[in-house]
Amino acid sequence: MDSIRISPQDNVAVALHPLSKGGVHQGATLLEDIQQGHKFALRPIGAGEPIIKYGYPIGRAKCGIAAGAWVHVHNVETGLSEKGEYSYNPAPSALEAKPPRTFQGYLRKDGRAAIRNEVWIIPTVGCVNSVAQKLVRDNQHLVRGSIDGLYTFPHPFGCSQMGEDQEHTRRILCGLIRHPNAGGVLVLGLGCENSGIAVLQDLLGDWDRERVAFLECQAVEDELAEGERLLRALAGRAAEDRRETIGAEELIVGLKCGGSDGLSGITANPLVGRVAGRLTAMGGSALLAEVPELFGAEGVLFRRCASEEAARALPALVEEFKDYFIRHGQVVYENPSPGNKAGGITTLEEKSLGCVQKGGSAPVTGVVRYGEQVCRRGLSVVQTPGNDLVSTTGLAAAGAHLILFTTGRGTPFGAPVPALKIATNSALAGRKGGWIDYDAGGLARGEGWDEHTQALFRLVLDTASGGPTRSERAGFREIAIWKDGVTL
Repeated sequence: MDSIRISPQDNVAVALHPLSKGGVHQGATLLEDIQQGHKFALRPIGAGEPIIKYGYPIGRAKCGIAAGAWVHVHNVETGLSEKGEYSYNPAPSALEAKPPRTFQGYLRKDGRAAIRNEVWIIPTVGCVNSVAQKLVRDNQHLVRGSIDGLYTFPHPFGCSQMGEDQEHTRRILCGLIRHPNAGGVLVLGLGCENSGIAVLQDLLGDWDRERVAFLECQAVEDELAEGERLLRALAGRAAEDRRETIGAEELIVGLKCGGSDGLSGITANPLVGRVAGRLTAMGGSALLAEVPELFGAEGVLFRRCASEEAARALPALVEEFKDYFIRHGQVVYENPSPGNKAGGITTLEEKSLGCVQKGGSAPVTGVVRYGEQVCRRGLSVVQTPGNDLVSTTGLAAAGAHLILFTTGRGTPFGAPVPALKIATNSALAGRKGGWIDYDAGGLARGEGWDEHTQALFRLVLDTASGGPTRSERAGFREIAIWKDGVTL
């Protein structure tokens, strides 16, 4: 298979590998070479006429486009505007029940499942990043028994912040402190910061005293010695935990794409959507992030809202994000990125329609605000920007045990929780074996959807049972916190 027409309504097709000028594909004779992931016209398209892909408009023609011509940024413009009008016209999708599956994980005292048993140091403020990093370097001898590792997550915030920025930082830090993948957490503060230990303790409310300890550096003579003492106690307790059989319905999986290309919405994203659907059909949870990358595809999700509450919250979230762009003097369609365009994505509508494929056909059960934790099973939309590190940090703070990250260009970064990198094309998977965990490119060659769905779902369960991702093997993990306002 050389090319694909995704929907019968489409007036463009996508090259599944490079195509040469003069070749006949999908009934059209190519007028120029077409790169992999890029589009060509199936019939003449008039100036101002919608360009249809996935069965939906992805923009409009800037000029007349001949059959067989390359369709991209030179002859297509977005059809998006800053405001949208939404109504609740539900088209509920019922998922077929799936037989239960299990993984080998940890069961925490509060009943939540975990897929890792790590010890984390969470700095409350950037001033103590170096102390946290030295404590990690000097105390690797504490990694024993069932402990999977000792890590910290440096960040530059926690002080000199105001308003929503300050609340973002506090909520994200609390989400990480609560995260079940950490069998022990040392919260490391300075003592004079805005988002200090006492503030975070108030936000946390109750916490497990055996699992969470606090250290204020200004309050002790030797913070390194005291930090080691507290870490020894936390690690001693965590080392006693053991993996046990847990139902897959307890899993929470984050869904994210980055470095998308023209095959993202054809291979990896819909494959992840099938896996998310399978998990939610078992009673598990999936979290779809990147609200700006819903622009132009909102209606696809709006129709799947499972309740009027969700149908009110999701459009409000999208409009709020559009207002965020406008407030900063930016147009809502300032996307795709240069890498996206090189990979064949022309407009934000096209990128968004490919992006929402990760949610599959599951009903949308709720909306999770940035830094808050998911409280409903099924598919939820999490308030995050599209930025990879900020978005994956938000997914982790919301409770994701692991993240399915699709990519057409590749990226080495690591998230606070395991991130399985899924290549949209086999060339990337072959070239970047140290980055990529799964190759979905075979779907573009006609390989079976059921076989790939089963294989990726097995990989999810294997990872939940302790199998390391490529980024974990490399030791890559970091966080980034959403910042919007003033720094004092």
